[in-house]
Amino acid sequence: MFNRSVKHERKGCPVTSSELVEAFWDQVWNAHDPDAVERFVIPDFVITNAGHDIVGRDAFREWIRAFLQQLPDLRLDVIETFENADGTRVASRWRIHGTNQGYLPTAELGVPITFSGTAVWEVRDGKLAHNWVERSAAEVA
Repeated sequence: MFNRSVKHERKGCPVTSSELVEAFWDQVWNAHDPDAVERFVIPDFVITNAGHDIVGRDAFREWIRAFLQQLPDLRLDVIETFENADGTRVASRWRIHGTNQGYLPTAELGVPITFSGTAVWEVRDGKLAHNWVERSAAEVA
């Protein structure tokens, strides 16, 4: 049912859809580089997060910037990533660690927080097209 054999050409280096997502996590989130989304997502990228859609690469970049301001030392650990047979969908479980600077209103400022979540990605023509995110219930408490 799942495999890692669907390859995409990116800068002359073939990668699977799963590798594309893991590179995104590393080069955007862990590198704290919102501008890196340019390399990974299509111009009309959509992220569906907490029931709301953020539409467009530029809006997504700014959303990441705001997120990182609220967790300035964010570290994202990938738990597992897998893709469907044709590489058009990728699922990834992850855990985020960081110091709360306003991201989690139920936690004091300056305290370490950790939460987990799942992301499902649509991959189209070797780029990320849509991301659906579900985060742990502790976030909404």
